[in-house]
Amino acid sequence: MVDNQTCRRSDLISVRGLSKSFSHNGLRVEILKSIDLDLDAGETISIVGASGIGKSTLLHILGTLDRPDSGTFLFQDKDVLLFDDEKLARLRNESIGFVFQFHHLLPEFSAVENTMMPALIKGVSKKEAIESAEAILVRVGLKDRLSYRVNKLSGGEQQRVALARALVLKPVILLADEPTGNLDEKNKNQVHDLLLELNQELGMTLVVVTHNMGFASYMSRIVTIMDGQLIKT
Repeated sequence: MVDNQTCRRSDLISVRGLSKSFSHNGLRVEILKSIDLDLDAGETISIVGASGIGKSTLLHILGTLDRPDSGTFLFQDKDVLLFDDEKLARLRNESIGFVFQFHHLLPEFSAVENTMMPALIKGVSKKEAIESAEAILVRVGLKDRLSYRVNKLSGGEQQRVALARALVLKPVILLADEPTGNLDEKNKNQVHDLLLELNQELGMTLVVVTHNMGFASYMSRIVTIMDGQLIKT
């Protein structure tokens, strides 16, 4: 049960007392310790900290890809920890976009085919899915690459396809885990700028895990994970 005295009413997400641990060589290792976090609609936040400290673990929990050991988690006032796997999958498909360091695209499919997949999974008609995919690909600068197989695209272009796929259904939140970690400086800066522009245009919440403090500084908030807890920077 969610204690309404401890979870404030957030526009989008409120988590309280979120904890997560893993077993390593027979020992229980606490990764996250009683995390409290609120995310409002349209805001930007970066999560920073040393490697292996729990940044990606927190992002995966916020994206409902993993469940915490304990705590409360409200997504648009709904207690998502009570959702079954099917309901969580539907929430992810319709409301949450993901961009990772590795783009996880299907190499033999075109940019449009990769981008339209979340729409097809939702049950959108093929015609509408193609139109939505083409529109967001044009917006991310790939107007001349719509029919290209992604294995023929550059690394920067592939990451833009991954971004387009994450945004094709206009999610309320985009979760990005080191989204430019494998790109050169030029492409890295272009994708950083694009993420911030799309945050403004689409009104989506943007949560980024990054080691790039220059990029992190452009967010409205920076939080650091240290010793399993969040520290405002």
